[in-house]
Amino acid sequence: MKKIILTGDRPTGPLHLGHYLGSLKNRVSLQNEIENGVAKYKSFILIADMQALTDNAGNPEKVSSNIIEVALDYLAVGIDPKLSSI
Repeated sequence: MKKIILTGDRPTGPLHLGHYLGSLKNRVSLQNEIENGVAKYKSFILIADMQALTDNAGNPEKVSSNIIEVALDYLAVGIDPKLSSI
């Protein structure tokens, strides 16, 4: 049985080097771990937009555009939608 990974980010602003070194690099590494020809983990990576909306209730457009930017950042660092559910 595959182990499940659930992780994500709040889209309160652009992702930065700290995100990459602190978690994104590891997410890519874990999604690519293969055991007996099968992915070792089932990864779910979320963009916690509802939580960001509570902090930015007066500016939901900011959150909306940040959601797209975070998703693009995930793809840019190597999160593969075929291997991880975003």
